[in-house]
Amino acid sequence: MLKLVQNYARRDEKEWGPLFHRILQSRIRDFYRRSLVRNRFRVWFGSNSEDEEDDPLQNQADPSGSEPLQELESERFGDDLERAISKLPNRQQQAFLLRAWEGLSVKETANAMSCSEGSVKSHYSRAINSLQEKLEDFNL
Repeated sequence: MLKLVQNYARRDEKEWGPLFHRILQSRIRDFYRRSLVRNRFRVWFGSNSEDEEDDPLQNQADPSGSEPLQELESERFGDDLERAISKLPNRQQQAFLLRAWEGLSVKETANAMSCSEGSVKSHYSRAINSLQEKLEDFNL
């Protein structure tokens, strides 16, 4: 009804009945089309239910297959790595994060840091060596 009022308020009242039914039929067809597309994906996961609680994606096994102990170790490594990076000198932090995290080349990193490519290589190498020493418990 709102679509009718929004789009056809200026039309003659005699046209409102057929317009209303046309809009209603279109909305119903759209609903069934969307349901058909959604159900195609649900079939792949072995469920046609529309229940939010029984979401087939939530019931799928974790493809990484990691164990809780591995998850804990990975989380601990992430925390230790973050602490080790924060203890690096500023220029080494910048070089490491731009090269390792952002994936910039030596030339791009040099432009970003406003220094020579040789300086980037030195800072990056020192950062890697320092991080390896601080994180040697993780057998990198």
